[in-house]
Amino acid sequence: MSAPFDPSAAAAPGSGIFGLPHSPEEAHVVLIPVPFEATTSYGGGTSEGPNAILEASRQVDLFDVETGRPYARGIALLPEPEQWRAWNTRAKERAVPIVEAGGVDPSQPELQAASAEVNGLCEQLHEAVYQTAKEWLAKGKRVAALGGDHSISYGIIRAHAEKYPGLGVLHLDAHADLRDAYEGFTWSHASIMHNVAERIPGVKSLVQVALRDMSEEEHGYIENSGGRVRAFFDSDLQRKRFDGVPWNHQVDEMIQHLPQNVYLSFDIDGLDPTLCPHTGTPVPGGLSFPEAVALIAGVVRSGRTIVGFDLTEVAPDPEGGEWDGNVGARLLYKMIGWMLKSERT
Repeated sequence: MSAPFDPSAAAAPGSGIFGLPHSPEEAHVVLIPVPFEATTSYGGGTSEGPNAILEASRQVDLFDVETGRPYARGIALLPEPEQWRAWNTRAKERAVPIVEAGGVDPSQPELQAASAEVNGLCEQLHEAVYQTAKEWLAKGKRVAALGGDHSISYGIIRAHAEKYPGLGVLHLDAHADLRDAYEGFTWSHASIMHNVAERIPGVKSLVQVALRDMSEEEHGYIENSGGRVRAFFDSDLQRKRFDGVPWNHQVDEMIQHLPQNVYLSFDIDGLDPTLCPHTGTPVPGGLSFPEAVALIAGVVRSGRTIVGFDLTEVAPDPEGGEWDGNVGARLLYKMIGWMLKSERT
């Protein structure tokens, strides 16, 4: 007979996420690892994000002053599918010449063929994530995904929008991700929110926070969305801070544009890059860790329900440092904790 689980003890090597013993069937929260970064156009490494978070999570204390004992409901990380890793390897190989060329030239059929293959592999990945999320949602679980680049969010958002039609997406990111394809990739990480807005009618609204790097066309998309997309630019948030507007007052302003059911889509580069120095496209500015957590807490304080989430673009230090994974694991635990508090059951 195994010893009872001690939440205050050191996590055993090789144990589950946060050192927990739960199987996916036992857990209330099921995490989907998605090691995919096919369309990365700058820094790489996010396909190793789920593993980096897993390793760092074993150092996180399980009692949380704000949210109590999230672990008690059960949290489990699914095994990483070998097929998904194989799709990533192939798609990355085929994407390299396209990225190096700066996109697809219609006069180069070999690049067009490579682009078509990458897009096809991305579609397979999105369908697989969608089916996985749908399966666990049907079992009554809370489901989240760990990326990978931000493109991996499409399938899990689609699954949640079907289960909770009319939901809102709260999107933390340095980038708007509203490009209509990028470098020839329909499913680019730079197009994830464009694809969500255009292809998933179950998403009622999109609230974007900490944006500070975007194209003029993306800005125009926001302006012409009729209020469906609300952007809170980092420059405006900073200005209000300088003017003495309390952060929680700003949070309340953001959240009022969200419906009852809220899905969180958090790209780690929405944070100050000192917290995620090896993410693919770091941008100066962004939220502090306490500000990001207060944003999540504000959703719950408002009476809304967090129904699911994704955390993407965590890239470990290629020299072996654990800072990126550490921050990712601690943000993940906060996201889980506040999601569970929002259930109010």
